[in-house]
Amino acid sequence: MNVGIIGAGGIAQKLHLPQIAKMGDLRVTHLSGRKETRLKSLAERFEVPHWTTDHHALLADGSLEGIIVALPHPQHVPVGLEVLAAGKHLLMQKPLCGDMGEAHEFVQAVEQSDRTVLVLPHFAPEIYHTRALIGEGAIGKPSGAHCRTSHGGPEVYYAEVRDGFGESDPDLWFFDARRASVGALFDMGVYAVASLVAALGSVRAVSGMAGTLDKPTALEDTASLLLQFAGGAIATAETGWCDPARTWQFRVHGTRGKITIPGQDGASMTRWEPGSYTREDIPPVPHPVDAQPASRGNVHEHWLACIRTHRQPELSHAWAARHVTEILLAGLQSARTGGRIALTTQADPTG
Repeated sequence: MNVGIIGAGGIAQKLHLPQIAKMGDLRVTHLSGRKETRLKSLAERFEVPHWTTDHHALLADGSLEGIIVALPHPQHVPVGLEVLAAGKHLLMQKPLCGDMGEAHEFVQAVEQSDRTVLVLPHFAPEIYHTRALIGEGAIGKPSGAHCRTSHGGPEVYYAEVRDGFGESDPDLWFFDARRASVGALFDMGVYAVASLVAALGSVRAVSGMAGTLDKPTALEDTASLLLQFAGGAIATAETGWCDPARTWQFRVHGTRGKITIPGQDGASMTRWEPGSYTREDIPPVPHPVDAQPASRGNVHEHWLACIRTHRQPELSHAWAARHVTEILLAGLQSARTGGRIALTTQADPTG
């Protein structure tokens, strides 16, 4: 299948093009972006035959069945709507957007289309397996959860992007409130929130705190959210740009056990069961879990599989992306007002 990429930046260079280059049944034939130097560089390195500075040329090209939108955050939905209007399958970079009006408009367009739409994040096999274990009752009724996703900031990420393009002055648009519109919570916190939603379902209410600790921006570089799920569990989502040691941690606690990711002693995940329900000094019993059977492949393999079977992704779909957007916006609102924010959307497209 021939696809195009709109956005010739860091994520196209680091994720989309290298991953697709290793696939035999998906090929990038067209690129569009603002900078000719970047387009030429990517086209040469990844053997892409066509490039342009006008993304409308990709929308009008009948040889393309799908489009990947890899633009800065505020441009995701406007261009994504154009892709759907052109009748092409869509893979959207995270986050969906920073505006609920746009999120609703996007979901409506997906509902009126027969195209497959995948909105990142794409989840690791461990998240799918956690969801399945919870559904089976393996840890009883979930009572609490935690996920932290954080790194050293856009300037650290863009050091490799700069080197890849041979540029001396990286464009750190992430720090510019006018161009990025949202900060670390949407950039990195989207992974934590989306992972919790994927495992536990819809959130009913949000409380949040956010601040600017270290980065040269008016946007938040650190944030934590308290999430009350529809099923009763209460979870925390932590994120930030001030963690150069980098963190990805996930755990769910239930009335009959817990799940931790990463797992114990090198396991990708571990399910723990109580050593005793009545004695505190008896330690819990760990069970390493092989999550690979739950794998949907990489994000592009999953997108292609969904296209071929005429379905939307199981978890990385437009409805969940809208719900995560509402959670993130509620977190920022709560951080400003100090209040608890009730939500109106659901993660389930049938809800």
